[in-house]
Amino acid sequence: MGRVLSKSKLIAYRQCPKRVWLEVHRPDLREDSAQAQARFDSGHQVGDIARRLYDPKGKGALLDPQKEGFDSAFARTRELLDSPQPIFEAGFRTEAALAFADVMLPVRKAGKLAWKMVEVKSSTSVKDYHLDDAAIQVFIARATGVALASASVACIDSAWVYPGGGDYSGLLHETDVTDQALSREAEVRGWIADAQRVVANTQEPTIKTGKQCSAPFECGFSAYCQGLVPAAKHPISQLPGQRGKALQALIEAEDLADLRDVPDDLLNDKQLRVKKAALSGRTFFDKKAAAQALAPHKLPAYFMDFETIQFAVPIWKGTRPYQQIPFQFSVHRLSRTGKLEHRSFLDLSGEDPSLAFAEALLATCGETGPIFAYNASFETSRILDLAARFPRLATGLKALAERVVDLLPVARAHYYHPDQEGSWSIKAVLPSLCPDLDYAQLDGVQNGGMAMEAYAEALAATTTPERKAEIERQLTAYCALDTLALVRLWSAFSGSKLAVA
Repeated sequence: MGRVLSKSKLIAYRQCPKRVWLEVHRPDLREDSAQAQARFDSGHQVGDIARRLYDPKGKGALLDPQKEGFDSAFARTRELLDSPQPIFEAGFRTEAALAFADVMLPVRKAGKLAWKMVEVKSSTSVKDYHLDDAAIQVFIARATGVALASASVACIDSAWVYPGGGDYSGLLHETDVTDQALSREAEVRGWIADAQRVVANTQEPTIKTGKQCSAPFECGFSAYCQGLVPAAKHPISQLPGQRGKALQALIEAEDLADLRDVPDDLLNDKQLRVKKAALSGRTFFDKKAAAQALAPHKLPAYFMDFETIQFAVPIWKGTRPYQQIPFQFSVHRLSRTGKLEHRSFLDLSGEDPSLAFAEALLATCGETGPIFAYNASFETSRILDLAARFPRLATGLKALAERVVDLLPVARAHYYHPDQEGSWSIKAVLPSLCPDLDYAQLDGVQNGGMAMEAYAEALAATTTPERKAEIERQLTAYCALDTLALVRLWSAFSGSKLAVA
């Protein structure tokens, strides 16, 4: 038998055999995105809470193979399984595979000590790969002789509301997966054998890029694998929206990569527009139709953008897991005379910013006039969330939400530049219309993900006042540029000249 493969390596194999080969032989090529790192961090945070929930008296044992060594962790696990206390990160190893269980809880089965295994996940529902995970975990534990009574997957209950005071009971809900896991032992045995054969090969597997590069989760080797594929001059990946069955079948059957090889009659209107722009290099801009779409919305007008944060484990009373909590807004107001004014809100106190945010937004946006946003369903949903949380402000907030006008449909219907590469995100549209507005010139925060990271850093107890002030400046500048960009896009689409840029 070859090397001992960890559960994470086996899950990597299930996603793509090439991934597990690279994990073993070329780990230096792996590049985890900020989103992937955030998912890892959430997992650790949820794991910490799980230990508190499953061991409220603090009498359990936590193993740390990184500190005490793997051999020691496996040996300690064997010892701990003889006594009834919760075990966290219990380690199990066979000749071919190893795994660490998030939670092992002592139970009685037929009068004897047995164990309930719980795998804790930071997602809000059980996914197919969680079932693979549990099946592997159960197989390895049973192979080492563990008296396993049951196995469950614990996920976050997204409907649960944090009552405050550090009380997280109810955060997790369990799904029993014992029968599914036990019924898949032959499958798991096959996965282990196949993964062993893959990693034993000295040659990297030849596997085309595809859906497995991003599902069930983003692969850290995607950039490397994409780099092995000759770049198409006009990649098919630029096609927006869903591809029809006939188009997808043709792409797969003919191994098509370039838009030039895609028949026009298999494309919808938007996809055909993207193809024509890419091949011709010419911009599509129906100025008259864009102006007509915006004509009903008269000045004075407001231009609004939010920044939000979400926590897998809520930190503020009255909030839910993964609830988008707005902590900052920027609003530009354009008067009938063309005067442009800017107002903003940002709360870095560490307290729940929601109520102050809602009150400030109402005061800033007045009672009349269109409020422009981009992909406005996000801002509208946050406003309605606030209305539900704060009944006293509900009438005003709902009225405000009804005034929101989305610039994204205008852009999608009436504008496309080849450099957008199939995207109508504001950062894809803006450079061709307003090249002087460059997010790359901003100091520090340059996108929404960085804004969330900066906000979280500002709230950390270890952040100095000087650094917090710097973060405040960066966040304010970033969000202000977002709404100034909206003003400029509105000007371009409506055909209205601005007195002030």
